Amino acid sequence: MALPQLIPSHYSSSLTHQPSINPHAANPYPIFKPFPKPFSLSQSRRFHRLNSLRCSACSFPDNHRTEPPKSDDVVELPIFPLPLVLFPGAILPLQIFEFRYRIMMHTLLHTDLRFGVIYSDSVTGTADVGCIGEIVKHERLVDDRFFLICKGQERFRITNVVRKKPYLVAEVNWLEDRPSGSEDLDGLANEVESCMKDVIRLSNRLNGKQEKETLDLRRNLFPTPFSFFVGSTFEGAPREQQALLELEDTATRLKREKETLRNTLNYLSAASAVKDVFPSS
Repeated sequence: MALPQLIPSHYSSSLTHQPSINPHAANPYPIFKPFPKPFSLSQSRRFHRLNSLRCSACSFPDNHRTEPPKSDDVVELPIFPLPLVLFPGAILPLQIFEFRYRIMMHTLLHTDLRFGVIYSDSVTGTADVGCIGEIVKHERLVDDRFFLICKGQERFRITNVVRKKPYLVAEVNWLEDRPSGSEDLDGLANEVESCMKDVIRLSNRLNGKQEKETLDLRRNLFPTPFSFFVGSTFEGAPREQQALLELEDTATRLKREKETLRNTLNYLSAASAVKDVFPSS
């Protein structure tokens, strides 16, 4: 079974990454991407300065903004539907070439640099929960295309469509996780981190990579931003990522991620056993 590409070529720049799970295996679970390579845009020399950006745990803030928007605030937001899911704290490279979105970019670059990224596909349609993308780097080319590097910020829910042309604009309100009560969030986050390390270790073994000590994946992240980081690593399963994005409870999100990682680990364990019995397969 061919594994889906997360960012189609017509939306991406020359983004490259190296999945940790064997790309030739028929893996029914998400492709796990714990350590992506830098977003390489070096084919355009004018854009080489962006190569140092990475999508890793260090991109995810330890705390929220000093004055986060209130969940009952309603604002108008330009919306960019894409076949991918953006999480708070994640880094997203985009190439903008369609006329209506070039119009959007011209407006944004003279205002607040923020727009809504929302998941859309031909089967499920357009979701109503998305994530703010804030432009942190941009390059305008001579043919009026744009290369962008965006960073995920707050989540939002669309409450009303204001207009559809020349691009989608909607009223949104902000989503925040509810208090998790007596749940041990730090304990859950540590369990998820442990599962991630096991997946990385076994993935590297299957791919013939040298085993080495796994780094600290949490990097002092609080449980909520860590849960977003984990969700952002589930490449190849955008509908599962969308479900994780929509959850409004950190404990529930971490538990779901732990289950997905355990399923992936079971698959990798079985694949490893087959490889041991049939080394040439």
